[in-house]
Amino acid sequence: MCPTSIGQELKRSTPAQLIGICLKWTANTRESVQVASLPEDFHPTDLHLLVLKANVGGHGGKIMKFKTNFSKESVQKLGNVPYVHWSGAEEIYSCSTDRNLLKWTANTRESVQVASLPEDFHPTDLHLLVLKANVGGHGGKSADSLLIASNDGRFIIINKNARLERTISAHTGAITVARWSPDGSALLTAGEDGIVKIWSRTGMLRSTVIQNEGPIRCARWSPNSSAITYTQGSLMAIKPLVANSKVSKWKAHDGLVLCVAWANHSNLLVSGGEDCRYKVWDVQGSNLYTSFPDENPITSIDISPEGDLLAIGGFNMLKLCHYSGWSYSTCRFPQNVGSLYGLNWSPDGTQIVAGCGNGALLFGHIIDRQLMSRNLKATAVGRRTIILQDILTKTSDTLEFSDRVIRMALGYGHLLVTTPNQLHIFNENYINTPVIVDGRTDVHILSLGVKNFVAVDVSAIYIYTYTGRLHLTPKFPGSSTQMPNLTEKCISLGANVLAVRDFADQTVIYIFDLLPGATRQDEASVIRSKSPITEISVCRSGGMDNQYLVFIDTHRDLYIASLRSGAENFPIHKIGTQVLSVMWGSDANILVGLHDACYTIWYCPGEACTDPTLIGLTTLTYDSTEFGKSVTLESFEGCQIGLKSSGALFTISVKIYCNLLHKFVQDSLWSQAIKVCRLGQTPVLWATLAAMATKKNQLRISEEAYARALQIDKIHYLQHIENLPASSAEQMAEHSILNGRQTEAEICLLHNKKIDEAIALCIRMHNWSRALEIAEKHQTNLDFVLKERQKYLKALNKSEMDPKFLSIK
Repeated sequence: MCPTSIGQELKRSTPAQLIGICLKWTANTRESVQVASLPEDFHPTDLHLLVLKANVGGHGGKIMKFKTNFSKESVQKLGNVPYVHWSGAEEIYSCSTDRNLLKWTANTRESVQVASLPEDFHPTDLHLLVLKANVGGHGGKSADSLLIASNDGRFIIINKNARLERTISAHTGAITVARWSPDGSALLTAGEDGIVKIWSRTGMLRSTVIQNEGPIRCARWSPNSSAITYTQGSLMAIKPLVANSKVSKWKAHDGLVLCVAWANHSNLLVSGGEDCRYKVWDVQGSNLYTSFPDENPITSIDISPEGDLLAIGGFNMLKLCHYSGWSYSTCRFPQNVGSLYGLNWSPDGTQIVAGCGNGALLFGHIIDRQLMSRNLKATAVGRRTIILQDILTKTSDTLEFSDRVIRMALGYGHLLVTTPNQLHIFNENYINTPVIVDGRTDVHILSLGVKNFVAVDVSAIYIYTYTGRLHLTPKFPGSSTQMPNLTEKCISLGANVLAVRDFADQTVIYIFDLLPGATRQDEASVIRSKSPITEISVCRSGGMDNQYLVFIDTHRDLYIASLRSGAENFPIHKIGTQVLSVMWGSDANILVGLHDACYTIWYCPGEACTDPTLIGLTTLTYDSTEFGKSVTLESFEGCQIGLKSSGALFTISVKIYCNLLHKFVQDSLWSQAIKVCRLGQTPVLWATLAAMATKKNQLRISEEAYARALQIDKIHYLQHIENLPASSAEQMAEHSILNGRQTEAEICLLHNKKIDEAIALCIRMHNWSRALEIAEKHQTNLDFVLKERQKYLKALNKSEMDPKFLSIK
């Protein structure tokens, strides 16, 4: 007999050996009820009850899942296997073998007939072109054109007024796939004849991309419309749409590949096949995740618009998964609805629709989505209901909304909730009196900061205070057209800075100041990278002199730049390689980054980035294989880092002494900072103090910290600086060099008429072209520069190759 606690009730399941019944007891009242009667020939000798740990507790451990409903119309009216697609956030178009084009309302699950297709036209696929800038909570107004394919090789284009615009004979045999490109400028068709064709928006043939012998089952566009993926038998392939490009092809499944999807932002592909598995791939064809086999083949797959969720459909089965592959929940229908086809997400990523094998339509929306931040937990238990719990005080509030919840964000003592037309701001101390901002529709990004939060819709970026006041509407070249494509990895809100990566030129980052009267509010500063950028992040604490931006490029290299107020350029330093994602701490400028099989913590990346030795001393790397595969960063609050893998949440801690050290240095409490280091007595702690003290020009503290970190060369250099005249141009220049600001040091010397010293500085830094330029401009020390240049070349045993020096000779 095994006693098990579930909530406040202790339930015991006890075998009654003499009478063959199973009883459930309540410990408090010592009363029982009969649960089941055992078989007559079954005589129990032991009992053990399995209790999932996630469900032990007062509230049962809810898991995010779909709540599903079916269309009210009968199967006979709908015909066979409806093909469906969303039009906006509430309306859906469908057609099936009965040749009726219907428009559905997701909320009521009722339909009206829009048009009737020709008698000899039997649909095989449907796709709706929806202009992203017009996607709204009221649906159909955004629908531009319907693309419907048939089993005789034709496709038709119908406009939003249900008028037939084009009828094109495209293939020999049935068309299996017809899809608009993401930008709406073209469409592709693929058929049983093994051909993939690209057409203009008006139905003019542009090119025949693929010509193969076997039929093509699936095909999809890449997010930027520069390539397509298609499946043929058990093979999956990617074909770039540039001249003379090669097709990359690999075996994806043990059997036919039945469905495929291409993520909008993460550039991942997902496939499902007859082998009853679904798999996640990268664009090189590497397998990132393979599911356990299901009972039946996987017939449909779609990735949410934000790229964080997967919807998987099969026979009588609907699965909600993380984008990396692991499953949140699985719904198996008691009634026989058949296989799910044409599964796709709504534009806001909160609802799904699919056509069932029995002719019905399946509607679903996400419930039990949870967010946690320090002592607060928010759970969306319904379309219009959120429960906000305070874990410390053990209190909860039920928040009811007049319309369905689309987005929610939790942090810094506030809960933000967006509905189709409003933005609600809840303060944890005043839950019953929220601030409501009207007119904010189609918000697809919510990001919280210490003093402000950012909301992004399809037209602009808005920065609000937590009182609901609009603080700033930042704009940059082409911003109005880029908003629908903006993702959470492309925008980052810091304590005093907003950073946005350009979508058109992905090597450019725009920097905006949030402080009133700052120069970078109206005209953004620009940071340029050598390679396209995939993710950016601005630190969430510190003052204007301690604001840092990190970004990851397509080579998975990690770079950092200081965003000091008033700076005209931003030196960029490389601090990591093979980095998948990063996150700043909420209370200190400590950075954590994930790699394939480990994670790294940078304890002062901003202050130490100019010195590779310091970066090495203040960086620790740990193995993450114990957490499993596909580890993701969930949170970094205080000293606790939240990691998630396969649905399990793991918490790891950073060194608390380093976190305290950041707070003391930020408040200029240097004596307490030294006490913390003496108490901790670790090299990473002393190196962190040395880097931060050097940045603050606390040379004596830096000298002691470097001595404890055994950096003798830096001690000698600090002593050299101390021996220079106090507050002189030379000493200020050396301070700038110590912090990696060489240009600033040169400007300081030139501004104070220290020409000889500026030339000597450039020679020390081996900046020979600049040394020669200064000597020629001020007509001094030219012979000295040439002499030192000759010594340098002689030491390296090289001849002169610089055109500037050759021209002087």
